[in-house]
Amino acid sequence: MAYQLLESFSKSWIFKREDPKVEPEDLTQIHLLDEARAASVWRDYISEAHIHPDHFDDNDWAKKGAVAQVKWEPIWESDDPALPELLLDHVAPWGEDTLVFFCCHNELVFEMTWSVFKRTWKAFLFLDNGPVLVAKKKKQAVQFHSSGMASLLNRG
Repeated sequence: MAYQLLESFSKSWIFKREDPKVEPEDLTQIHLLDEARAASVWRDYISEAHIHPDHFDDNDWAKKGAVAQVKWEPIWESDDPALPELLLDHVAPWGEDTLVFFCCHNELVFEMTWSVFKRTWKAFLFLDNGPVLVAKKKKQAVQFHSSGMASLLNRG
């Protein structure tokens, strides 16, 4: 995999806050893909036609694959570290070591294991403008919206 330094990300401060706290051992497991690899992951997992979630149309699986909606913002604002239960139920087939991609747009994709994302999700949701969370070789996905809702998706 081709990575770039996390510090090169203009909003890397989201991982250095005290609240929500990202532990140093988790930080070392969060990888920012370089632009070429990010574009490849985006094209393979998200969309061949559109470079940003704002541009999705009815032909994109993320627009037509929604099976449910769940509120993420109330839990994000609370002291509860867990993701919303309905979201966890939706991605139940993902194992702790499943490789996941948090895809903001075609040039901004993060890679980590599912267990790391579960512990650090509150930091990632400072980037809530439609990112899609997908897992390698899994059909379930989640799109986070700035409305405080998440779409539970199934990839075609």
